[in-house]
Amino acid sequence: MRCTCNEAEAAEGLAQIVPRSPVPIVADIHHQYKMALAALEAGVHGLRLNPGNIRRPEHIKAVASEARDRNVPIRIGVNGGSLDPALYEKHNGLTAEAMVESALQEIAYFQEVDFDLIKISVKASNVPLMIEAYRQLSEVTDYPLHLGVTEAGPLPGGLIKATAGIATLLMEGIGDTIRYSLTADPVEEARAGRQLLESLGLRERKNVDLIACPSCGRAEIDVIEVANRAQQAFADKKIPLQIAVMGCVVNGPGEAREADLGIAAGNKRVTSS
Repeated sequence: MRCTCNEAEAAEGLAQIVPRSPVPIVADIHHQYKMALAALEAGVHGLRLNPGNIRRPEHIKAVASEARDRNVPIRIGVNGGSLDPALYEKHNGLTAEAMVESALQEIAYFQEVDFDLIKISVKASNVPLMIEAYRQLSEVTDYPLHLGVTEAGPLPGGLIKATAGIATLLMEGIGDTIRYSLTADPVEEARAGRQLLESLGLRERKNVDLIACPSCGRAEIDVIEVANRAQQAFADKKIPLQIAVMGCVVNGPGEAREADLGIAAGNKRVTSS
């Protein structure tokens, strides 16, 4: 769980949260390196630093040294919306090359103090830019990469953008952790991430998977109505079950046969299995 630590009161809150939390707590730090030091003192399990907001080498190395001594990992969180102005000018705007250079600069500062508990993200709200930045970064470093399309927006558009970027990279073998940045309840972010990993076969399926054909002229039943009823009936079921709702004999029998529960419609009849 990531918590912003942007003021002294937040650091004091972390000191109360960390010992009571059943999950690791990561402090998100922007602008004030002293807040990173305060978060470490509060006992957090990880830090996220934005190179575009904390730019003085001595401050960066001070945080890395303290994290090294406490064995606390740091995510280098490069963000397209807060790139170092010097890199923005050097590369004539926001580019994949600029984002990768920002990450590599931060790594170099960490290496000066022998700190290597690192993972990296180069997020952007532009999907092609995000994909290219991660591709370039994966060619020049072996550190774990944290994938995400930042500020993807509300559902359903944000879900589509985030999935387009994250899934593309995962299928190329790029990425170690993921985060959906949706303008929605964080539960929706976690649900989307889980469903994506299950769909790509990167995580064991533990939830109902409903497959259904689109409504078309071949359909012998109201596929939309039946699929919606099935989805509602199994919405709260946490079981690795695949259900097929198929409306015609073209693909229906084959798809339904491979599912755990299947309905396939034919000429004035419906077969279930």
